[in-house]
Amino acid sequence: MNSKVKIGLLHSLIRRDEKLLIDEINGRDDAELVMIDDREISFSLKKSQTTEADIILERCINHYRALHALQLFEDSGILCINKSTVASICGSKFETSLMLKQHNVPQPEVRIAFTEKSALEAIEDMGYPVVMKPAVGSWGRLIAKVSTREAAEAILEHKTTLGTYHHSVFYIQQYVEKNGRDIRSFVVGDECIAAVYRTSEHWITNTARGAVATNCPISDELAEISKAAAKAVGGGILAIDVFETEGGLMVNEVNYTMEFKNSIKPTGVNIPEKIVDYVVQCGRENLNG
Repeated sequence: MNSKVKIGLLHSLIRRDEKLLIDEINGRDDAELVMIDDREISFSLKKSQTTEADIILERCINHYRALHALQLFEDSGILCINKSTVASICGSKFETSLMLKQHNVPQPEVRIAFTEKSALEAIEDMGYPVVMKPAVGSWGRLIAKVSTREAAEAILEHKTTLGTYHHSVFYIQQYVEKNGRDIRSFVVGDECIAAVYRTSEHWITNTARGAVATNCPISDELAEISKAAAKAVGGGILAIDVFETEGGLMVNEVNYTMEFKNSIKPTGVNIPEKIVDYVVQCGRENLNG
């Protein structure tokens, strides 16, 4: 009997994050790598999907490719991390906010509207500034800080006229003054394994947009809210974006295909090792019934 857990790495391009995971899997005695390129696979709904992998580790770039591939693998009884339900929730800022609300996880105020008129009324009621985000998106793109009525009217018109169907739902979030930084914490299973401050002169503090990552000590409050947010969306391997406010910590977003390459050095935590440890454990538990 093969003692190795065969991990199917469902991927698109091989970025540095994926390379780190590949190196970690290949360097272990308890895991074997199976590469699954989402650009090359196809699925038939007439029969179950087959794969050499015991468990799928999702690392796709495109949200909808990831979501649909996970759904199809799971339909054939293949365990996936993260689950398709987690991908579905985290891929929608609305669904994420709704799950956080239902699980009593603190977050900034959010308004949802479906027309320019109702969105403008919601913004005016909340008070400026607010942040408008696409319902689906990442890396800090297509996010706008709205400080005046004139800016709100212009952005709403552009979204309505030029946007895809994703922009037909207006997701409006209370603006939180971050004083140049926020926190990204990393949750693997039941543990908050690491966290970084993301510092930038720009109000958007994504490292993909140039923010600098430094170590953030994991306080009891940070660990608690991070694990609560992860649990709210279904758990697994997740990155939590957290705001520091006068009233305590608040969750901004939850990311299900987390980027971690810029957080290993400042935290001193071997994040790829933690991820693969968890995947091997889940895969072995699944194989043993």
